[in-house]
Amino acid sequence: MTATFIGSKQLTIKDELKAISFSVLVQYPTYVPSKPTAFGPYIMDVSVNSDIADGNFSLIIISHGTGGSPMLYRTISLFLAKNGYVAAMIEHYGNNRLNNELEGKNENFVNRLRHITLTIDYLFSAKEFAKCLQNDNVAVIGHSIGANTALVLAGGEPISYSDYRRQFGQTIHMGEETYEMSFNIDNRIKAVVLFALTPGWFTGDNSLKNINIPVLIYNAEKDDYIPDKQVKSFLEIAKTNPLIDFKIVKDAGHFSFLSPFPVIIKDKVGLAARDPEGFNRENFHNLLQTEIYNFLNNRVIARR
Repeated sequence: MTATFIGSKQLTIKDELKAISFSVLVQYPTYVPSKPTAFGPYIMDVSVNSDIADGNFSLIIISHGTGGSPMLYRTISLFLAKNGYVAAMIEHYGNNRLNNELEGKNENFVNRLRHITLTIDYLFSAKEFAKCLQNDNVAVIGHSIGANTALVLAGGEPISYSDYRRQFGQTIHMGEETYEMSFNIDNRIKAVVLFALTPGWFTGDNSLKNINIPVLIYNAEKDDYIPDKQVKSFLEIAKTNPLIDFKIVKDAGHFSFLSPFPVIIKDKVGLAARDPEGFNRENFHNLLQTEIYNFLNNRVIARR
């Protein structure tokens, strides 16, 4: 029996070390017929709390940008779940649209790394998912600081704050000026897809040397938050690693990687719903989700 529907389950995952919890929305193949379901202003055709279909699926973790929401990547998540993946969208504690108290703090970046690792741990141990997941076969999709987070877990090594400030100024950063953090690679991650990476953080001589998995990066041609100087510096480093594929999306802006917003809230959303002139977000996302699927399927996480 072929699974042709999408299941959806809301999870709460605890971080015992930090004494916090965070939400994760998981979407996956199911046999149970779906129906249009409201998630706030968003409508998704899903079967809520249904059982996962029989199979052997790869896990995809999705990490939103600063002050964002998992729902902003719902079209990508739904497409991947429809096509045989388990997609888990994290709502990062202290750095989401409802609670952004940790934005710009070292704790936020450390927490984000933990959120991804803990979500992988949870899903590989949860009875309803573990039976169908390919062990140690994970991809991470991240946007903006979510992209930075994913690249660190894949082996990227950020430069120091002082080096970043010296090269690029203080236009955008991951943490406080005093940050001194150590990072660990999560070897279960076999590929990453990054949107609007802040490339200046990864321009040191050793920044990309430990990356040994495929990395697909999409940055926007008209991103007001990321200076061209950062992109050029990063590309000089990235060309030494054949596993890194860096694409510039013509006419796109920083927020063009967010799923198209429903008409009823588009005007209220503001900048996140706007694209540079000449860019069609709907058409782009139809192409983007297929490209991501092909990248995962053909190059990295072919299902066993």
